[in-house]
Amino acid sequence: MEPEQIDVAVIGAGISGIAAAKFYLDVHSDCKLLILERDRSVGGVWNSERVYDTFYTQSPFGTWEFSDMAMPRPPEADMYNASFKAKYTSQYLESFVDSCVYAGKKLRERIRCGFDVQEITKRDDVWIISGHDQKGVPRKLKSPKLVVASGLTSVPNMPFLLGQGKFQNPVVHQKDFGKSDVLSSSAVMRVTVLGAAKSAADLVYDCAKAGKAVTWIIRRTGTGPGVFVPSPSARSASASYSVGTLRVFATLTPSLFNSQSWWDRFLQRSPIGQRLLTKTWNDLERKVLRDGSFDNRGEVAKRNGFEKLKPHSPIFWQNQGAGLINRPDFWDTIATKVRVVQQDIGQVDKGVIRLKDGQEIPADAILCGTGWVPSLNFFSHDQLAKLGLPQPIGTYPIEEADMWTSLEQEADRVVLDRFPMLANPPEHYREPVTHTPYRLYNSIGPLQDHSIVFVGHAMIANYFHLAECQAIWATAYLDGKIELPPLEERRKTVALFVAWCRRRYLSNGDRGHWLASEQRTYTDRLFDQLGLSSHRRFWLWDSFTPISKNDLPRLRAEYIKRYGQDSPPIAHRGPATRNNAGSVSRRLVWNWNWRNVSKISPQLRRIQGRGSLRNICTSSTFLQRSTSNFPPFSSARSQKHAETLFRSVELFARCAR
Repeated sequence: MEPEQIDVAVIGAGISGIAAAKFYLDVHSDCKLLILERDRSVGGVWNSERVYDTFYTQSPFGTWEFSDMAMPRPPEADMYNASFKAKYTSQYLESFVDSCVYAGKKLRERIRCGFDVQEITKRDDVWIISGHDQKGVPRKLKSPKLVVASGLTSVPNMPFLLGQGKFQNPVVHQKDFGKSDVLSSSAVMRVTVLGAAKSAADLVYDCAKAGKAVTWIIRRTGTGPGVFVPSPSARSASASYSVGTLRVFATLTPSLFNSQSWWDRFLQRSPIGQRLLTKTWNDLERKVLRDGSFDNRGEVAKRNGFEKLKPHSPIFWQNQGAGLINRPDFWDTIATKVRVVQQDIGQVDKGVIRLKDGQEIPADAILCGTGWVPSLNFFSHDQLAKLGLPQPIGTYPIEEADMWTSLEQEADRVVLDRFPMLANPPEHYREPVTHTPYRLYNSIGPLQDHSIVFVGHAMIANYFHLAECQAIWATAYLDGKIELPPLEERRKTVALFVAWCRRRYLSNGDRGHWLASEQRTYTDRLFDQLGLSSHRRFWLWDSFTPISKNDLPRLRAEYIKRYGQDSPPIAHRGPATRNNAGSVSRRLVWNWNWRNVSKISPQLRRIQGRGSLRNICTSSTFLQRSTSNFPPFSSARSQKHAETLFRSVELFARCAR
């Protein structure tokens, strides 16, 4: 059978796959692009087949959407503070693929759902994709360009349970929980949940609220329970998200993506700076532990082993999973209705789980909140090695392994010289390393093949923003628009990232894709390499302006102006975003150069170039008074942006003091 010819193939119709396809069509509207999706609906982890009623988002409303189409606000009954039920993300993504039209064809018409990709090979510079359609009929496609957006949450990481065939009761992963009858079945009254992170915590809570007798098993040989932070109020969530995406806030973590400024060197290498960082993170940790009250919730909680949920490693190192608590009674429910056990499983038998310490736990069902493995099983071991993807260590070519070991040892010395505080992590459990790390340039592109990219394979909190940023860089990479450094330099860059990741994030960092605190600075690097600057601000504003969806339409326009497009796309992108009004006036505000800024006051001119922390901190109130009559801030909306900046300056001043 002759393979179907297309121009670009995208594997996966989740957030990253949709974003990558959309931006590529923004630039190449007439190309033959096809998205292959294994499930029967779009959305990936957020598709309608996987979400369930108690599944909530982890990002505040208003930030969990694409930049050019606003999500309708869910009913208040389906929101908890700023979080909302996942089903509204499913509905939003379904609407989004209907709203985008290129060359008279909806994006949905370019998605082939129910297509299970089983093998990808490359012959004569063309990718051959083999699989089965939703009717089980074998199909083949060939494409010169390939986007792999299969993601990190598609293939369940199922634990090995010795004797599982004898158990005879349901064993369900969180991926299939929404389709199961565990909560409604009268035959399932005793539930055991395996896992330590957010997905396990959600399963535990839902089963306890449904009246089940719940045992929560966390491995003894593991990184320990996750860090669970209460969901802030709607107002606080918006402020926290804004502050968390400030460039100046990014300096409060030892990040490879931060600029090597005097401020970064002061924080990372001086004793005073390191004490400031330690105090900041310790204060955050005390708040989280205080909210959990792990040691003083009464006798019932003590009998249930509630204190075992106290994180084992400091939050700063992020050696364990983390997530937001989307229920006001979460801790009280767990403390009073759930038995917590920290032990390894020996084996399972008919209706019972036997632990290695001799305990036996009756169970009518086992629920696995045990995480995921990367969805890359359609590549051979040789391809995984050539593309820089994770594979079992024993299958990795010896020469390649020796080369990377040498590069990463040298890179590790560079990391410790720049970030001395990473040299001495606290005592912690390190997961055994069984696979090689990701070794992709910018966590997207293979080092020696520019016809394929991997999007959505970096671990960052807000996938909508990440997906749109990676889509721009990935398109340029596929089109050969990026002036890349020599291969040896790129290898050193990748080795440096892998070495830093291991030092910074411990077990999570061993995977080579963990960027939990680097959302702003990572995406800055992508755009800097493309020569795009419309997302940057002048002087102080650049450090104290949070991530905004309004940056992305400007970046899209700047990209097309700089690199061109095949033909203007005939596209409807849905309703305008809530913040599009006044975007022209904001562009005028943010693109004012220093001569314009000097009109605010001569005092600002005096602190230009000094970088004086005291002047920056003490000038915030003066700045707020001075801008009320400054023309670019004359509108109420623009004045609000200015006030956000000033509040950020004052917050930074308090941290510095």
